[in-house]
Order: sequence, then C-alpha cells, then structure tokens
Amino acid sequence: MLLDADDSQLVLVDYQARLMPAIHEGPLVLANAVRLGQMARMLQVPAWGTEQNPDKLGPNDAAVRALCSRTLAKMHFSAVADGLADWLRPPARPQQGGNARSLPKHLQKPQPQQEPGRNTIVIAGCEAHVCLLQTALDLLQEEFEVWVVTDACGSRTERNRDAAFDRLAGAGAELVTTEMVAFEWLRTAEHPEFKPVQGLIK
Repeated sequence: MLLDADDSQLVLVDYQARLMPAIHEGPLVLANAVRLGQMARMLQVPAWGTEQNPDKLGPNDAAVRALCSRTLAKMHFSAVADGLADWLRPPARPQQGGNARSLPKHLQKPQPQQEPGRNTIVIAGCEAHVCLLQTALDLLQEEFEVWVVTDACGSRTERNRDAAFDRLAGAGAELVTTEMVAFEWLRTAEHPEFKPVQGLIK
C-alpha cells in the first residue's frame, strides 16, 4: 500500500516556537515539517496545523504556519477533541427539500451522497508522545488512515519519541519518513513536480 497524493491530507501538530528549542533534534524535525508543507503545496495536498494552548506556548513556527490552510488552536492534547476531524471531512451536501420520510420507499427521492473525502492523513508533530500520539490515535478511532512521518516528529527525549512510534505502529498507523512521503506522492520521475520536490530533499 502506497500513499496517494489525491487521497492525502497533511496535519502538522504543534511546531511552536517556544517548544521547539526543547525538542531532541529540533532543527531537523522542524526542517522536515517545512519540507512536508512545501511538498504538500506543490502537489495540491491540503495542509492543516494545530497549536497547543497558543496563549502560553505561542504560535507555530512562521514557516510552518504559512504552509497551512488553517491552524487549529486547541487546549486538549488531541486535536480531534477540539474539532480537527470536522476540518478533515468534507461537509455533506445539503438535503433537498420535499422528501418526506413518511412516504413509501419507492416514492422517496434518493438521499444525497457525501462528497468524496481524502481519508489518508499524513501527520507529524511535537511532542510525539503527547499531542501527536493522542491526535493520531483519535484519527484512527475516527476511521482515517494515519501515516506518521517519523523524522518530522519529536519529543524532549528519544525514549518518549520512540515509545510513541511503537504504540502508534501497534495501533495500526503506518510509520514513514519525509522522503518516503515525497516519492510516494510523486510515484514517477515523470511527474511535473518531480524536480522541485526532489530539490527539497537533496
């Protein structure tokens, strides 16, 4: 099973300026998050951000924030508890009037179908064992496919970060790297964005 750019959305969790200096390998983690956002923009993959208690921890790094369509301010550690899943699912089409449910089935108009959505969530963030973990587990519970970009995730300690990856893999998330995401979204060296995307990771 490979990632499909047309079915993907990107979620970047809590790359907040006041938090990043404490993160193990923070500059590399942040650089990979920015690369993911840039690749998503090139390949028309929707990108969303979250910020944990921004009044206390400040906003996301400016480069990350600029690459996200919207950024969710949250107080729960899981962004799903503060409404992220609603952002990731397309709204249902409005129901047409005049379809009384009391009519026999053969006289009822067919119900409108929900717009097809992008059910694959590529997610990365900090701290891996808290906000990233809880958000990813809740997205799995909401029946999204969850792909965690390990080299764009961080915690203050390696032990906490790696424990998060073990738990996420056990729960059914796919663990990938930034380069894996890039080349799976591209699929071919003939993709019109191949050279610009390749330039981001070389």
